[in-house]
Amino acid sequence: MNRNVIETIMGAVVLTVAALFLVFAYTNADLRQVRGYQVDARFGGVAGLNAGSDVRITGVRVGSVTSIDLDPRTYLAVVRMSIDPSVTLTIDASARIASESLLGGRYISIDPGGAEEILGAGDSIQFTEPALDIEQLLRQAVFGLQSGGDGGDVGGSDDGGW
Repeated sequence: MNRNVIETIMGAVVLTVAALFLVFAYTNADLRQVRGYQVDARFGGVAGLNAGSDVRITGVRVGSVTSIDLDPRTYLAVVRMSIDPSVTLTIDASARIASESLLGGRYISIDPGGAEEILGAGDSIQFTEPALDIEQLLRQAVFGLQSGGDGGDVGGSDDGGW
């Protein structure tokens, strides 16, 4: 009987510690969506980017992705973002999709630009760079090395080594 009481107390302690950990993680994680003005950007590829992903300037979170849609005319991905009202972006701002790590998620990194004219609500960021597809790069590296070694001409043409 004494053993059951000890096991019950230990189980309660473990559950309490787990609950405290979850509360701590939830309160310290910045999961809220940034409220602010809306801008959009068009990308050729948005692999790994989702609604709710961060928008950052020099690593500081200044916004969040609110939606990702496909433009049926251009077949580009239209990414809508909510930017903190205290942050002003200029018309020459650029956006690129970056990776948090090799296995991590994606976020939008914005270079604010230096022009004097400011983007307003509903405007578009004109200069974009799509996500770098790590899988495609690895595939090219692996299959590229198998197919020809150094990529030189195997046919034996006499081009002086060029």
